[in-house]
Amino acid sequence: MFENILLPVDASRASMESASKALDLARSNRSRLILLSVVDSGGFGKNSSESVQSFLSQARQEFEQVGIQCDVLERIGNPAFVICDVADELNVDLIVMGTRGVNLEGDSESTAVRVIQLAPCPVLVVP
Repeated sequence: MFENILLPVDASRASMESASKALDLARSNRSRLILLSVVDSGGFGKNSSESVQSFLSQARQEFEQVGIQCDVLERIGNPAFVICDVADELNVDLIVMGTRGVNLEGDSESTAVRVIQLAPCPVLVVP
């Protein structure tokens, strides 16, 4: 059902919890998983930190150890827009993301809410 699943990740706990759900879905659907890290173009996010790089590397290894094909992408820009652009560009069937990511800009609008509004595919938001 889901051939390609996009998993946007950052340094948040919600991101790590959504990775577990994405793994379950990828395993049951034999999907390809795409890990996406977005560094905010305003330079505010923690996504450029070593913790995200470490998480990406560790997650990729764990996914591949259980037989899930996994690609890693890193982009720069507004997270919600980049997530939706990548989903459209790669013809993603599902976006799996946490409800609360790292947001140091003080924006009142959640990235997850914005992705739900703009996404070209279904979005599974993991609490």
